[in-house]
Amino acid sequence: MPIPRRFLPSTSLLQAFETAARTQNVTTAAKELSLTQSAVSRQIRALEEQLGTELFHREKQSIRLTAGGERYAREIREALQKISSASMNLRANPRGGTLALAILPTFGTRWLAPRLPDFLQKNPGITINLTTKLEPFDFAQVPLDAAIHFGRADWPQCAALPLCKEDVVPACAPVLLEQYGFTEVADLVQAPLLHLTSRPDAWEKFMARHDVETDPLHGMLFDQFATAAQAAMVGLGVALLPEFLIQNELEAGTLVRALPHKMRSDEMYYLCWPHVNADYPPLAAFRKWLSGVA
Repeated sequence: MPIPRRFLPSTSLLQAFETAARTQNVTTAAKELSLTQSAVSRQIRALEEQLGTELFHREKQSIRLTAGGERYAREIREALQKISSASMNLRANPRGGTLALAILPTFGTRWLAPRLPDFLQKNPGITINLTTKLEPFDFAQVPLDAAIHFGRADWPQCAALPLCKEDVVPACAPVLLEQYGFTEVADLVQAPLLHLTSRPDAWEKFMARHDVETDPLHGMLFDQFATAAQAAMVGLGVALLPEFLIQNELEAGTLVRALPHKMRSDEMYYLCWPHVNADYPPLAAFRKWLSGVA
């Protein structure tokens, strides 16, 4: 069913409104848009007339969003950003072969990035745009085609392709291992333990898996494996890290295993995508390729 044209204001009107709403100043908005102040004011008035409601309170030389205008500004800003992203993607690849992919930062740089040249060579014409996302999100709210998540494949309205499992190991700087001389898992609680905000109970699980009873464990918090690994390398504590993501550091000796013990994580890495996007050709090609390399 076509959308009535009265509910589709022109881009120029929406851009004038969004800029004025963001800057809270018509003069500043006019400078940003390379227009006159009166031109921006006329565009905002035209938009208000088309919508049948005021978007700003006008107080002498200043403007202030109405409650409705504030909500409208947020939604219009998101819509304009989506249009801008779509336009940039099309310009980067006029054939429309762009895959917008969200990645977990360390997994993306250590596991995916070294493999991507093979995909691009086998699929000429497809462009992959990468965005970092630490947590699962609603695909309906962001202009992304797929994502790499870590979990149990229980994300709503999404399909998932398993990529790989992981074994986590307690890792630290050589000097810390020399200082504490760990011989069994229970010894680890004597050292500072580094934690990830996305896996706050990982150390408790590790201890329980190796039959060690402990009180709740505390320590420094990090939001990414890379920063936790860096903190471990400079001797701030012992971090529980995926073994396959720190192979370079282990081989270089900047990180060492505090103990030979491992723990297989209950969750795993997945490529996930919304069901409505399943037949998008670049995504289908990416899934097929990942099935062969995962």
